[in-house]
Amino acid sequence: MPNGILIIDKPAGWTSMDVCAKVRGILREKRVGHGGTLDPMATGVLPVFVGQATRGVEFAENGRKEYVAGLRLGLVTDTQDTTGTALETHPVTVTAEQVRQVLERFRGPQQQIPPMYSAIKIGGQKLYDLARKGQEVERKPRSVIFYELELLEQVSETDFVLRCLCSKGTYIRTLCHDIGQALGCGGAMYSLRRTMAAAFTADQAVTLEDVQSRGEELLLPTDSLFSDHPILLLKSDKLEKRVRCGNPITLPGTADGTYRVYGQGRQFLCLSRAEGGVLTSIKNFFGA
Repeated sequence: MPNGILIIDKPAGWTSMDVCAKVRGILREKRVGHGGTLDPMATGVLPVFVGQATRGVEFAENGRKEYVAGLRLGLVTDTQDTTGTALETHPVTVTAEQVRQVLERFRGPQQQIPPMYSAIKIGGQKLYDLARKGQEVERKPRSVIFYELELLEQVSETDFVLRCLCSKGTYIRTLCHDIGQALGCGGAMYSLRRTMAAAFTADQAVTLEDVQSRGEELLLPTDSLFSDHPILLLKSDKLEKRVRCGNPITLPGTADGTYRVYGQGRQFLCLSRAEGGVLTSIKNFFGA
């Protein structure tokens, strides 16, 4: 059975679930999930988890993400991007330096109000379903962080290209909208490409056509998701058996921290936390 991670370069016009369905069909594996939704108009890095690796989805979703986004000033839409209906248009006399100055306000921790056109549920209903019925409901602000935010290029009088490194749960459409509001002329996102997610980069991404032709050989090992954590190799069958049974093990002298734990055959077993010389599993990745 296939197990591992595909770093898909998601094409425009596909939902993240469309990509998962395609991979499910190609690899003939039911257990397929993705590590962080991309809007249909967006392209770029979409980590797709296959087989046993689906246990790692939560860790990918919680990681930092990097985007390159197109900001169009002078336009406000109902979706906060250029796929939506225009609500307002305004003349634009903004300089690149003015955009840079406004970006400074958005760096660091922020409170962001999610857009109506999003999959967030309120009262059991997805916001985009309500939005399509012409309804708007109050949304609570969410805490997000913009670790890095810079202007890469001014394309025209109205169009600018931004690079953003941010926390999970961030809406780049909303960032573009909010920047436009701060500049007094309105703004919307006209393009979006994710260049990094869960520490996987665009350089590692493959197309769905690549997966169709090369299949399982493109799967990265599950432990590549945790490459920033040190390796801990269990030195006896007895310790490995205890870990496989879900029991904590005592390893005196082990520094506190999170480890990738491997068995005697160097099989990746689990992500574990060491504290006070005791190693406890955070998430297991071995089969039954």
